[in-house]
Amino acid sequence: FPVGMTTVKNQTSVREFSLLGFSHVPDVLQDWLFVGVGAAYMVILLGNSLIIFITLMDAALHTPMYFFLRNLSFLEICYASVTTPRMLVNLLVGSKAISILGCAAQVYFFHSISECFLLLAMAYDRCIAICCPLRYTLIMSRSLCLQMVAVSWAAGSLVSSGHISLVFTLPYCGPNEIDHFFCDIPPVLKLACADTYRSETELFILIILLAIVPSILILVFYSQIISTILKMPSTEGKHKAFSTCSSHLIVVTLFLGTGGVVYLQPKSSSYVFSLLYTVVTPMFNPIVYSLRNKEVKGALGRVIHKMLLSPKM
Repeated sequence: FPVGMTTVKNQTSVREFSLLGFSHVPDVLQDWLFVGVGAAYMVILLGNSLIIFITLMDAALHTPMYFFLRNLSFLEICYASVTTPRMLVNLLVGSKAISILGCAAQVYFFHSISECFLLLAMAYDRCIAICCPLRYTLIMSRSLCLQMVAVSWAAGSLVSSGHISLVFTLPYCGPNEIDHFFCDIPPVLKLACADTYRSETELFILIILLAIVPSILILVFYSQIISTILKMPSTEGKHKAFSTCSSHLIVVTLFLGTGGVVYLQPKSSSYVFSLLYTVVTPMFNPIVYSLRNKEVKGALGRVIHKMLLSPKM
């Protein structure tokens, strides 16, 4: 029997999976891919850590918008760290094996990071700021912001627990090769030696709750934002209002666009879209929010200036 399988009562039971990843890619391209993904991962770690540091150090950024941005940056670090280090190890040393427990952990943490819910909270924040500016500080209180972030993480954890119970309670008796560079639900389900129709149906319902419903609500909030902006009398006011939510809109478009291609059309998706979803999109968060945001760039300058002028002990 292949490595990673045992026979119990004439039935082969899988003990571990093999992540094929980019094994079909020539070695030279794998080396370049290692360099590119490694560089992107460093940008994710350093860029998002810098966003967290700046928004904590500068008092002017202690607002609901940047509170959510801090959480988004931390989430992006966690999100990329679930899959990227393992992919880099596979590319470097060619190690493909992953235990069922490790695979389940990867699925759990990958899907428990509820970016959709956090992006929804940020969209609500921008909607209140633009549509109800006079009531913004009253509505977006610190307690409400904390509750929204807590609900985002709790909802993601709950949905992910449902994923684990549906996917890893199925029998796996071979083959054990996952045609992907990390353990994700569609390629893992293909290896189950049982009827997966019920699991796929229930998982589809969970995906609707996790992604489609928040996406629709985000569209509703942005339709209200656009409607309010168009009613503004001055061009300068319209430009200022739109600039406050343009960065968030770009991040939402990147995340939902690439994620939709991967999960709503799994048969036509490729590793390229999976890389965009798991590596490139988290990398763009600090780039978008730093290069397009005057407040963040100003805060960075103030923090650097304060650090340079602080008396040395």
